[in-house]
Amino acid sequence: MATINVDNDFLLRIEDALDQIRPYLEADGGNVKVLEVTDEMVLKLELLGACGSCPMSTMTLKAGVEQSVLKAVPEIKSVEAVNVTPIP
Repeated sequence: MATINVDNDFLLRIEDALDQIRPYLEADGGNVKVLEVTDEMVLKLELLGACGSCPMSTMTLKAGVEQSVLKAVPEIKSVEAVNVTPIP
C-alpha cells in the first residue's frame, strides 16, 4: 500500500487536530504519532506510552482521536492505529 504525497499544510492540519486531543492522552501517560496517510486516505497512527497497552485504546482512538481528525481534516476517511490492544 503506497503512501500518497501529502503537502506540509495537510500534515499540519492533521497535527493540529491531534494537538486538540493530545493533552488528554498525555494526562494518562500516552500520545500518538503519525505514521502515514494511505492512498485510501486512511491515517495510520502509532499509540505511544500508556496508550499502546491500554485496554481502552480502541475506544479512545475511535471516540477521541478519530473524531478530532475527521472534523478538522474531512479528506481523511478513517483513522487506524497499528498497535491497538484489542478489547477482550
